Amino acid sequence: MVELKNNYQMGKRRFGSVNWIGAYSLYKKETLRFLTVFGQTIIGPIGSAILFLLVISIAIGKDRINVLEVSYIEFLAPGLIAMQIIQQSFSHSSSSILMGKVMQNIVDLIGAPLSALEVTLSVILASFTRGLIISILSVIIFSFVTEISVKYYSIFFIYLFLSGFIMGSAGFIAGLWADKFDNMATVTNFIIVPLSFLSGTFYSVERLPHFLNVMSQYNPFFHMIDGFRYSFINNMDGSIKFGLIYLIILSIITWFIAYKLYKKGYKIKS
Repeated sequence: MVELKNNYQMGKRRFGSVNWIGAYSLYKKETLRFLTVFGQTIIGPIGSAILFLLVISIAIGKDRINVLEVSYIEFLAPGLIAMQIIQQSFSHSSSSILMGKVMQNIVDLIGAPLSALEVTLSVILASFTRGLIISILSVIIFSFVTEISVKYYSIFFIYLFLSGFIMGSAGFIAGLWADKFDNMATVTNFIIVPLSFLSGTFYSVERLPHFLNVMSQYNPFFHMIDGFRYSFINNMDGSIKFGLIYLIILSIITWFIAYKLYKKGYKIKS
C-alpha cells in the first residue's frame, strides 16, 4: 500500500525524463489539425504563390531581366515558396494557442502530463511540418511552370527547418500574448507581412539604397529567404555563414522565450 501510494503521488512524473508518447500525441493532434482542412492550410497558400508567380510573369512579359545571374522568375519562385513557409508556420502555432485560449480548452493542454519543453517542441515541430509539406508540394508544382530545381538539398532542408522552427516559436509567443483575434491580426499585418515584403522576396536587396540594404541584413526573413533561394540558384545577396549563425541563434532565443512564457503560464493561468 505504501509502495502504491509512493508511485502515484500527485505531481510526480511517471513517464521518465521525457513523455515521448504524450509529446508525439500532441504533435500528431497538431498535425491532424491542419491536415483535416488541407485545402485551406496547404492548397490555399500554394495557390496564392502560384497566382503571384503567374501574374508577375505576365506583367513583366518580354521585359524580363536577370537577377543574381538567373531569370527573374527563377529568382522569384524560391522566394515565394519561402514566404509561404514563413507565414504558414507562424499561422499554425499562433492560431493553435490563441484558439485554445479563446475556446477555453487550453486547460486540457495545461493539465496534460507534459512539460513546457514537450508542449513547445510538439507545437513548433507541427508548425515546421506544415511548412515542410507546403515547400515540397510547391517545388513539385513550380517545376512544371518554371525551370527551378533544388541544387543543394542539405541547404534546402537546413533553411526550411530553421525558418519553420523560428516562425513556429514566434507564433507560439504571439499566441500567448494575444487575447483575441484582433491582436493577432495586428501582429500579422504590422510585423509579419511588412517583414515578408521587405525581405528581398520580389527583388535583390542590392538594388536598395545603402541604408535599407544594411537594415535588411538584420531582417531574419531576409536570411530565411536568401538562404532558401541559394539552395536553388547557387547565388545569394548575403553571406550564407552569417545567415546560418544568425538564424541558429535566433531559433534558440525564440524557442527559449516561448518555453519560459509557457512554463510561467503567461496569460494562460489565472
